[in-house]
Amino acid sequence: MPAHTHTRPRPATTGGAGTRLPWWALALPALAFVVLLALMLNPSNAHAATGDPAITRLLHRAQELIAR
Repeated sequence: MPAHTHTRPRPATTGGAGTRLPWWALALPALAFVVLLALMLNPSNAHAATGDPAITRLLHRAQELIAR
């Protein structure tokens, strides 16, 4: 007598977390990247960033190269 197999009502999952991300999981890191890039390109807006002049020269040189 053959045994009956039971079918699953839904497809099997891998057991991990959901694969869909909320919209802010991609938007917030992208926004943070843009803000930090803008501060690097225009360090005069970063009022608390008074540090080593070598870093300032490096950022200024990077800004000149990107502006070309």
